[in-house]
Amino acid sequence: MNLRRWRRVYLGAEYALLFFGGTTAYNALLRGRPPIPALLALGSAVTLYLRRSKDFDRESLWRASALRDEARPMALSAGANALALTSAVALLRRGDLFDLPRRNPLLWLAVMVAYPALSVYPQELIFRSFLFHRYTPVFGAGPGLVAASAAAFGYVHIIFGSWFSVAASGIGGWIFATRYLRTRSLLTTSVEHSVYGIVVFSVGLGRYFYHGAVPARAAGG
Repeated sequence: MNLRRWRRVYLGAEYALLFFGGTTAYNALLRGRPPIPALLALGSAVTLYLRRSKDFDRESLWRASALRDEARPMALSAGANALALTSAVALLRRGDLFDLPRRNPLLWLAVMVAYPALSVYPQELIFRSFLFHRYTPVFGAGPGLVAASAAAFGYVHIIFGSWFSVAASGIGGWIFATRYLRTRSLLTTSVEHSVYGIVVFSVGLGRYFYHGAVPARAAGG
């Protein structure tokens, strides 16, 4: 087996251990604890790694021109999905509709401000910039890489105790990874991710996406 093949095997095992093994261990040992400290620590480590990688495209961390080009399709997609989610909550869990802004508007405003910086950007650094840069030799530079990013992003949400969180995040991860593949702009995917998160927390689905929201017995439900 040549050196390139060994490197692919090594990186594939590393991907599985980091994103699936690490998440499983966190879920078993630290379930119910706020994930933000761990997320910020991992985001910092990833930032250091990318800064030291000579072949990493640092322009991909911003590339504002891509946001301008993608603004219209992003807005149309987000608007359609916001309407669908709002309708689903209204039909299936009417009592939860706009629960957070109605019940605690100050907390809702705090989430709207803090969520993009403390949660979205570190996640995008890890699941898009880092994952795409490091694991392209394993998954290629196309749909396989998008699938790997979406799978890892979806699975990490198992810490919130619901398979709905995993499934919904997997779909979101596919959307964000596809956007990143096309634009190579972390700014663009961070904005899109933030918009979807704001919709989720506003329409009444936030309980599935913050620590301690779902009891441990509901895991897998």
